[in-house]
Amino acid sequence: MPSFSTDFQSAETWTADPALLTNPEDFSMTDKLKIKVMDDKPVWFITGCSTGFGRELTKHLLDRGYRVVITARETDAIADFADEPNTLLLRLDVTVPKQIAAAVKAAEARFGQIDVLVNNAGIGYFAAVEEGEDDQIRRMFNINVFGMAEMIRAVLPGMRKHKQGAIINLSSIGGLKSFPAIGYYNATKFAVEGLSEALWLEVEPLGLKVMLVEPSGFRTDWAGRSANESKIKIADYAETAGKSRAGVRAISGHQAGDPVRAAHAIVNAIESAHPPHRLLLGVDAFEGAITKLDQLRQDFTAWENVSRDADYPKDSHGKAA
Repeated sequence: MPSFSTDFQSAETWTADPALLTNPEDFSMTDKLKIKVMDDKPVWFITGCSTGFGRELTKHLLDRGYRVVITARETDAIADFADEPNTLLLRLDVTVPKQIAAAVKAAEARFGQIDVLVNNAGIGYFAAVEEGEDDQIRRMFNINVFGMAEMIRAVLPGMRKHKQGAIINLSSIGGLKSFPAIGYYNATKFAVEGLSEALWLEVEPLGLKVMLVEPSGFRTDWAGRSANESKIKIADYAETAGKSRAGVRAISGHQAGDPVRAAHAIVNAIESAHPPHRLLLGVDAFEGAITKLDQLRQDFTAWENVSRDADYPKDSHGKAA
């Protein structure tokens, strides 16, 4: 992991003027004159800071004196951070590319560079596959996948320029294994996994790091306000998707996972000498991932001969005929 040492001037305690929250591209000369040498703490840019992991990460980083770009779709939800030192509060909807470009530009103008991007913004959606509603499915993909990808594309030029940086993508145990009632959510997180894996193969030779975070159930708002539910209910799925949906809703706010501990674990992992590509969080996540690996191995080996026989036969020199 890069040491995050910087050669740019950092800023004194300052919070963006409210006008900049909606249009952060234009910094006045007065604002620019506030840039002074203070420290070389890393700069974290976090999406979705109004609740859950984003909020707890923000609090933990500020406690450590780090500089944090705190974003949310509505700035009222993050207004309590306005008096914190070393912060920049921005309105950001990750489904709006112009807002992403403006937010990254504002962050780089304020702090000089972005050291860590945390793609935390995301929503859930409860529906059996057949019950899925097109508008809700597309909305979730726009936030969970396309918004994340747009954020990555926006920060990479700066990270490549400085030859250091880290991208943390919030996935889920649901990005490794699927569950009834959240198949479309699973699909978004499987996409996050695939994109992230390709990304680290591309950027790690450039000195950048990529880490997936794969939590199980945590006491965030994911299963509450942040997850819509299909209006379509098909009786045949009552014992599968229906029962699973009801079970998840019932334990919302009582999950085993502690978001505060998760925030500490994320920071410790990305700052370790050898950050993992995948960070499982929670007992259910770890055990679920191991179970999925065992299932895959069993499926693969049971049909190994058929798999191998699908290739052209090889000649005596080991080349395909």
